Amino acid sequence: MKQTDEPENSEQDDLYEHYRFIIDKGQQPLRIDRFLMNRIENTSRNKIQKACDAGSILVNGKKARPSYKVKPGDQVQVVLPEPVREIELIPQDLPVEIVYEDDDLVVVNKAAGMVVHPAFGNYTGTLMNALVFHFSNLPVRDGRLERPGLVHRIDKNTSGLLVIAKTDKAMAHLAKEFFERTIERKYSALVWGDFMENEGTITGNLGRSQKDRKIMEVYPEGDQGKHAITHYKVIERFNYVTLVECKLETGRTHQIRAHMKYAGHPLFNDETYGGDRILKGTVFSKYKQFVENCFELIPRQALHAQTLGFIHPSSGKKMFFEAPWPDDFRSVLEKWRNYVRFRKDT
Repeated sequence: MKQTDEPENSEQDDLYEHYRFIIDKGQQPLRIDRFLMNRIENTSRNKIQKACDAGSILVNGKKARPSYKVKPGDQVQVVLPEPVREIELIPQDLPVEIVYEDDDLVVVNKAAGMVVHPAFGNYTGTLMNALVFHFSNLPVRDGRLERPGLVHRIDKNTSGLLVIAKTDKAMAHLAKEFFERTIERKYSALVWGDFMENEGTITGNLGRSQKDRKIMEVYPEGDQGKHAITHYKVIERFNYVTLVECKLETGRTHQIRAHMKYAGHPLFNDETYGGDRILKGTVFSKYKQFVENCFELIPRQALHAQTLGFIHPSSGKKMFFEAPWPDDFRSVLEKWRNYVRFRKDT
């Protein structure tokens, strides 16, 4: 959509607005390249700096340098010569594991490292690009290939199950199930620390952090963010880390990752939420090397969307799917089992 309500003296003639942000009142001075890197999914600081150099980043209608520090009340825009590519998905023959497919929907087991949806500076190599290629029989509307119906997402470095609608009817039905919280989802998570209880519930509103907009923060008083509930159950204990099953009652961005950090149990090797360093254990160098070897085995947050259940939009039957742990997740669990076994034997 072309920008129409431009600020006075705007320098964005013949450009299209892709993003617009109004800086919050509580925002501390922050370089604009860092600010946008935290706000725009799947981009990099280098790409944003190049966009600044090209005149594509505006603050209050003026071209901004990468070193500009945003302040409360600023209007930041990302403008580009081409229109927003919201529906211009490029079909790509990428590997994707199809668990189930019919005329209404498809269930995929997404690999860790694959972005679900295209975003600024990252329009290829995503799950959506792969599915458009796979759905060679998708309908055409107004001369354009219809896009698969993305009902929910999981993070780039989270593996596991996703359901995607292939028709408007299926999209509406599945979206209603998510809204009414009748979708069943369970995740496997390896987290730091041991739990006193075998099961429990974490409740706390989730919203963007005021210090780092890239992450979500828990607001226990409920004055900010959106209501979020995560139920957990301990599956296996490894002294310093624990395998838990997480059942989502709500589906907020980074919900499990943020809730577990709030509870004092960040996900193992979750760089964004502080789990990529040794948080529990001994001071011995052998233990430090052991944990570093574990990080190499699973170079991402240890989170896997393991099960997915819903009512089929056409048949009305209950559908249930389960995806086994991927190799990296299974390998790091086995390494911790061996560690515990070795400690018991010595």
